[in-house]
Amino acid sequence: MSSLLERISELSAPRVLVIGDVMLDELVFGDAERLSPDAPVPVLEIRSREWRPGGAANVARCLVTMDCSVACLGAVGDDDAGWRLRELLEGDGIDVADLQVCPGRPTTVKRSLVGLAQHRHPQKMFRLDEETRTPLPSEEADALLAALAARLATTDVVCIEDYDKGVLDETTCRRVIEQCRDAGVAVLVDPAGRDDYARYAGATAITPNRSEGERAVARRLDETNLVKEGKSLAEELRAALDLEVAIVTLDRHGAVLAQRDSDPLHVPTRARSVYDVTGAGDVVLAAIATGCGGGLSWTECVELANVAAGLEVEVFGATAISLAQVQRALLGAGDDKVRDAEALSIELEVHRQAGRTIVLTNGCFDVIHAGHVAYLREAASLGDVLIVGVNGDDEVRRLKGDDRPIYPLAQRLEILSELRCVDLLVSFSEPTAEQLVRSVQPDLYVKGGDYARGDITEAAVLEELGIEVRVLELRPGLGSSSVIERLRGRGEG
Repeated sequence: MSSLLERISELSAPRVLVIGDVMLDELVFGDAERLSPDAPVPVLEIRSREWRPGGAANVARCLVTMDCSVACLGAVGDDDAGWRLRELLEGDGIDVADLQVCPGRPTTVKRSLVGLAQHRHPQKMFRLDEETRTPLPSEEADALLAALAARLATTDVVCIEDYDKGVLDETTCRRVIEQCRDAGVAVLVDPAGRDDYARYAGATAITPNRSEGERAVARRLDETNLVKEGKSLAEELRAALDLEVAIVTLDRHGAVLAQRDSDPLHVPTRARSVYDVTGAGDVVLAAIATGCGGGLSWTECVELANVAAGLEVEVFGATAISLAQVQRALLGAGDDKVRDAEALSIELEVHRQAGRTIVLTNGCFDVIHAGHVAYLREAASLGDVLIVGVNGDDEVRRLKGDDRPIYPLAQRLEILSELRCVDLLVSFSEPTAEQLVRSVQPDLYVKGGDYARGDITEAAVLEELGIEVRVLELRPGLGSSSVIERLRGRGEG
């Protein structure tokens, strides 16, 4: 059971302020089945358009999806794109009261042309950018800093999202970091691709990807020793900029984490199919900010970011990843199905949040046979998650006799784990499954056909909790006891 999964389930909702270059992403979808007759270029027949927050605005959206309370500071133009972007952010529950409207300054728009050809998945064909890199006028920069100062007392984490579009020139960036440090608020930086990171000095943490980090230190990492080289790069950035933490992402190799007063650490990630890396850096920053504001260790923050970014690159376009998605990914990361009561409780909450139907059954399951398999398969078909409670050895002995169980608990759990229809296993030592039922509180409780409804010892608690009960069809002649008797009889003959 992942300790990170438990820690995520305990996260509070951090208050995060995002400051930087907000953008509007426009996706123009169409069919690209033919070439133009007057030039060797594909023709895009437009079918639909979508608009999404981009840049710092996408970081804000990612944070909201991770259950944070979010405010966004930046600048948009007094144009259709700017008002659309504000509307989108407000619709996501993001505070845009201090998102400045700057007449004469265009809203940054990234317009992607996306074509579908021969019934394949969509492919980005071209991108058109509308933007300016001119720094904000001093009056507007001062207003931005004043808004930041007014919000710091009610902020847990500040995220700087720099795309080098003018909102965070060197002076403004330094003043943002100074204000955060003076207020004792963590400030995390996703840097722009630039040769000099001096403007980020004094921040709490920085989160460049590999290529951005290589550019900042003016050297390429050795592919044959990438993790070691990455650790060296992260520590170099951390020391040079007087940071508490430097985190460098290494694509499929995960990330490296350099902290003050400790050796750099490699945090691996699970290999995933990469479809589109758009927005991965935004998701990393959002995940680290969520963890930082929620009290996770830096290592746990990076583990969270690795999982979230891995999910992001498997989908098309910049897509916000929720904590529930991260939890579900963590649930599927291992093959072990056996849980203790505490871990099971955490996992069930994730399934409930996802709207899954939980089915519970229980028994001794000594000498697994075809009857068990058919019964468990049918039980699994009645819901989304099948939990099987298994009696401890002492209780099996009390129920079945001193010569039972044939297989001890560990072996019975191991055998049941191999059944595809079984999702989770938990053992219990009480004489009845009443406490298990109270702990799990399933949507449906199932027993085999050798039980009549009146014989179910947990009937009272099931009725009290309003849990539906289903007794499945009996398959005669397939009980464990009869199987054991037949085997013993054959052995004596």
